[in-house]
Amino acid sequence: MNFEHIYRTHHDFVWRTLRRMGVSERDALDARQKVFLIAHRSLGSFEGRSSVKTWLCGIALRVASDYRRSAVSRREVLVAEVPVGESCQAEQLRQLEERERIAALDAILTELPVDQRTVFVLFELEEMSGEQIAALLVVPEGTVRSRLRLARRAFSRILAERQGRTACLAAGARP
Repeated sequence: MNFEHIYRTHHDFVWRTLRRMGVSERDALDARQKVFLIAHRSLGSFEGRSSVKTWLCGIALRVASDYRRSAVSRREVLVAEVPVGESCQAEQLRQLEERERIAALDAILTELPVDQRTVFVLFELEEMSGEQIAALLVVPEGTVRSRLRLARRAFSRILAERQGRTACLAAGARP
C-alpha cells in the first residue's frame, strides 16, 4: 500500500472529520498531520480488515478526542480578516457566507454529545454506511441507528432554537 496515495486520497476527509469532531480550524492542520504520522507508523500493521478510509477515521476520532480533552488550555477565539476591495467583493461575500454556514454547523455539532456527533458526522456528512460506522466504533448497528436518530432530533432542536434567537434579535426583541 502506497502511503502517498493514501494521503492524497484521504487528506480532505481526515481534515473534515477532525473539524466536525471539534478540532478548531487553526489546529486541524496539525491534527491532520498527527493522524497521518500515526497512519504512516502503523501502515505495516494495517491488516485490511476495514477500508483505509475507516481505519483513518478511527485514528482521526482518537486524535480529535485527545484534542477535546486538552481543550481547557485553548479558549481563544480567532476572527478571520475580511479582505477589502471592489474587484472581488462578490467572491469575498460568498466566502464569508460559506465560512458563516460552516461555523454555524460546527457550533451545532459541538452541542451534540460526542457519541451522537460521531455517528451524525460519519453518516450524514461523510456518507458512511451504518455497517461501516458500527464496525469502526465497535458497536451494534442498532446502536448506530439509535444514536443517529437521537442526533438528528438534537440537531433539529438546536437549529430551531438558534433560528428562533436570530429571528428575535432581527426583530429587536430579547431572545
